[in-house]
Amino acid sequence: MNNYLITTVVFVLVFCVGNCHAQAMEGTKPNVLFIAMDDLNDWIGCMGGHPQTITPNLDRLAQSGVLFTNAHCAAPACNPSRISIFSGIAPNVSGVYANDQVLREVLPDVELLPKTFSKNGYNSTGSGKMLHYIIDAQSWDDYFPKPSSEMPIPETLYPDKRPLSLPRAGPWQYVETDWGALDASDEEFGGDYKVSQWVSEQLAKKHDKPFFLACGIYRPHEPWFVPAKYFEPFPLESIQIPPGYREDDLADLPPEGKRHGPNRYFDHIRKHGEWKHAIQSYLASIHFADAMLGRVLDALDNSEYADNTIVVLWSDHGWHLGEKEHWQKYTAWRACTRIPLMIRVPKNCPGLPEGTKPGICDQPVNLVSLAPTLFDLCGLTANKVHDGPSLTPLLKDAEGNWPHVSVTYLHHPGDYGLSDDRFRYIHYANGDEELYDVEADRYEWTNLAGDPQYADKLAELRAKGPTRFADKPEPSIQSLNKLKWVRLGEDKAPPSRPDGSQFPVFFINETEEPVKLYWIDRQGQPKFYEEIQPTKTARQATRPGAVWQITDLQDKPLGYFKVDDRSAQAIIPAK
Repeated sequence: MNNYLITTVVFVLVFCVGNCHAQAMEGTKPNVLFIAMDDLNDWIGCMGGHPQTITPNLDRLAQSGVLFTNAHCAAPACNPSRISIFSGIAPNVSGVYANDQVLREVLPDVELLPKTFSKNGYNSTGSGKMLHYIIDAQSWDDYFPKPSSEMPIPETLYPDKRPLSLPRAGPWQYVETDWGALDASDEEFGGDYKVSQWVSEQLAKKHDKPFFLACGIYRPHEPWFVPAKYFEPFPLESIQIPPGYREDDLADLPPEGKRHGPNRYFDHIRKHGEWKHAIQSYLASIHFADAMLGRVLDALDNSEYADNTIVVLWSDHGWHLGEKEHWQKYTAWRACTRIPLMIRVPKNCPGLPEGTKPGICDQPVNLVSLAPTLFDLCGLTANKVHDGPSLTPLLKDAEGNWPHVSVTYLHHPGDYGLSDDRFRYIHYANGDEELYDVEADRYEWTNLAGDPQYADKLAELRAKGPTRFADKPEPSIQSLNKLKWVRLGEDKAPPSRPDGSQFPVFFINETEEPVKLYWIDRQGQPKFYEEIQPTKTARQATRPGAVWQITDLQDKPLGYFKVDDRSAQAIIPAK
């Protein structure tokens, strides 16, 4: 055989081997099933948050992968938490700290997790709430409901008459703070059932390339209405109050901590005797969400993708049900920041060929690490630097060296909570501090910040805290909710009943004439504030329940707006 022929044969062999190897690598790209649950704290069986919870499907997923018992959200509110997950950018870097900020206003060019997967040969699809009441259609290949709707939650059954259980105390109260059992089947309820059905159908399909499949389960987000069968295991007379509740728990908090603690919801709920009913409804909502998860896990187990799909389950933040005299979220205590996080990795993934062994990891981790972790596991190169470390080292060795802390950012820049492997440190922008030994004090009942024995630990954690806090861009006027315009004829505008915190409302004059803005006082009398010229906008500080009347220049009433529970735009329509 001459040298030319030998060279040709060697070239062909090398080419074929290389091509076969590339095809094999392409074939081993793992799929990703990315599951979110909304407002779920540690009230699941494997985390022991409440003794009465029923979560067999969450527990079986935890038992098959790695359960992170010291995982925290990047922010204790849906919008900043979810944006940090999908962008990999922490709130103190992005400037997204609150629910009223708009993703594409603050981060117009950011590439989100599903888009990066699409660019790397994946089909990125999803259903249910993944971002904060938007889909961000540009980031997905497909979505249910349809991406152009930009509403990620399918139609859901609610009672005909609302509120059902908890009277609304005033416009300050979130309208969805309500609960109760529904006489309906899962199918009739819709919502999360439709999400689980659509996701299950995707898992049953034949896919010609790897997929990134997102499943957003909305419960246990308020309102806590689910089919009655999920209430049955929790008889009202047997309901136990949260184990983390203690009546005098605010006594050792600094002033800023006390300000974050008690809120009007908890007092209002107890006043109407609804505390145990609310706990029952939260447990029932978790039970329902767990059942919907079970449908998806069963679909995966019965599919051809069972052995080559990474499964990640997370909650965007926790929830208070009376701990620290607080209801809802928005705090830096563990009841609100600590969340379920489970990751199961099959064998032969590029970033973890051996896959995960079932186990528990107690190291402090954060949801901002999910994007770099997935890119690492799937062998993808991210196009940017992320703010969280990949969790792959802990998936290899849950007890390995981990020099990181986990930080949760509150609504205002400078306020944050920080966890290491044993302690919880809370820092407020005004300098107030809290310190808890969560190994000895799981529910953070004893603030150690003023104890000289812990001065060194306090200084150590203080030094590990963030020092950079991006400014917080305000949302555009156009992105705000619109107040209802009520035209006036012979009737008079009702008196104001202001009740709640102050915020701005923007009055936009779309008429061709100047108009006058009046506040209607508690006695129903108008008080003049200013003239608003055509096409101009007036910013006015106000409170929930305030009534603002619009007149022409001759003081003839044209209509009024009644302020709801948040900042809004009030459009004065052309005649």
